[in-house]
Amino acid sequence: MRLFRQLTLYMALALGANAAFAADTAALSELREGDMRRLILHSEAKPTSTNSFELEDGKGSASLADYEGKIVLLNFWATWCAPCRKEMPMLSELQSEFGGDDFEVLTLATGRNSPGGIQKFFDDTGITNLPRHQDPKGALAKEMAVFGLPMTMILDRDGNEIGRLRGDAEWNSDSAKAILQALIDAK
Repeated sequence: MRLFRQLTLYMALALGANAAFAADTAALSELREGDMRRLILHSEAKPTSTNSFELEDGKGSASLADYEGKIVLLNFWATWCAPCRKEMPMLSELQSEFGGDDFEVLTLATGRNSPGGIQKFFDDTGITNLPRHQDPKGALAKEMAVFGLPMTMILDRDGNEIGRLRGDAEWNSDSAKAILQALIDAK
């Protein structure tokens, strides 16, 4: 039955069904399996923080508003976080598969993480395609109610939070990919 629902959603998207249908939380909830069952999908989009964060290698600052127009998978992590080390390659895989004009994985090292430590973390895990941005004082994380790491949020094209998952997850699973593909396709 679940496979039938997934196929129905996919076909509706492929045939140009109403985008609101694809973004409907009930429809997206049907796609949640495995770790994605812990993904909390909000019934209404929630505004996100306007605080800025530091771009990698001290190249200035940015805010979440700079990513509007894309579906964003926003991941808060830290170099000392073992579950973060486990899931970062999966996030990298998502960026490789879906990254572009419609989707981006945005990683933010929150708290005390030195640029050298972040680079070492990425080198040790083989990550070459994700940003090494920082939220050094945790201002963005605090405003977005990040309590524990890793914490991952899904932002809609307007920059609003539509879902969140606390803890590590298999972000390269078929379920995660189906959810993200449905959101990407729902222009």
